[in-house]
Amino acid sequence: MFGKLTRLVGAVLSAVFMLSLLVMPALAQDKILVGLSFSDFETPRWSEENDIMTAALEELGYEVVSQQASHDPKVQNDQIANMVTQGVKAIIIVAQDADAAATAVDEAAREGVVVIAYDRLIATPNIAAYITFGLTKVGNGQADGVLKALGFDPANPGPTDMWTTENPVNLVKLEGDPGDNNAKFFEAGQDEILQPFVDAGLVTIVARQNIANWDETNAVIAMENILTSQNNEVDAVIAANDNLGLGALQALSAQQLSVPVSGQDATVPGVNSIAKGQLTVTILKDYRVMAPQAVQLVDTFLKGETDPELESFPLADLTGNPDLTGEVMAKYLPVTQVTIDNLYEEVVLSGFQSYDDVYQDIPETERPPRPPEATEEPSS
Repeated sequence: MFGKLTRLVGAVLSAVFMLSLLVMPALAQDKILVGLSFSDFETPRWSEENDIMTAALEELGYEVVSQQASHDPKVQNDQIANMVTQGVKAIIIVAQDADAAATAVDEAAREGVVVIAYDRLIATPNIAAYITFGLTKVGNGQADGVLKALGFDPANPGPTDMWTTENPVNLVKLEGDPGDNNAKFFEAGQDEILQPFVDAGLVTIVARQNIANWDETNAVIAMENILTSQNNEVDAVIAANDNLGLGALQALSAQQLSVPVSGQDATVPGVNSIAKGQLTVTILKDYRVMAPQAVQLVDTFLKGETDPELESFPLADLTGNPDLTGEVMAKYLPVTQVTIDNLYEEVVLSGFQSYDDVYQDIPETERPPRPPEATEEPSS
């Protein structure tokens, strides 16, 4: 009897052990998997936003898989497809190419995956939401900053002591990557401010060129070629981001030219250049606010809820392509124009970039006072 009982207990324990082996992997997989797909990590902000979103998702209890595509649309599509195979329930995507990424997104959506287009639109109505900054406002701020540096009043397209219809500004526009849907809206925002001055004969746009991958080296080469074609007669450059603006500055400096140049993103090199009196204006887009909001959208949709702040827009309007149909839910966040006049307050005191990074290589006697700490929080 005792032997039978011992064998019975042993069998029960063995069964319990085997069951635990089956249950433990299931418990380990209880966490919902969320994907992060980035066009690249060469752009400094993307790796920082990857870190912010990963931490925020993990804090909410999600498991995260993250990949970057090194500017290759096909690689990005393959990575998105692989995430779907792995079982992701949602993906936040920074698309390398708005049209190319649509194919992968459509397939993901058919599998029930929630897709958030982050900062860059993806040309399909099958995204759950699109979150970005005010794109035309970025272009407005770039053109406004350059015109003011030239001595114009952007609200009053009249001549100045230097710039007249007989001596108009020769202006160059370095636009963003042609595959990035945002680039056309930055350009539209710039033109909205510039056009009255062009119509008045006070500004002549002598060159426009899109720069592949928003690459600084490509911008240097493009600007060198433009300077050669214009016999160095260039008075201003509206560059669509800091990389392009810094590239333009390299080419201009080589010709000993100093003219107003814009940028975007308030990168460390960009704001340091402003502090040195080189880059004229950049546009700060506070991704410390946007990245957590993208994560919150994922969490909201996966819970079967909606975000009341999302607004519906025709895809044709968002892409500028009348052939595209459908609606996209979108949210636009505010941007801040940064010049030498508000650099300290908007970039340093807000904690967006550090005091030492902003004022690197600038003598202590020429710096503003070091703040005890960056205590201001970004507004949501």
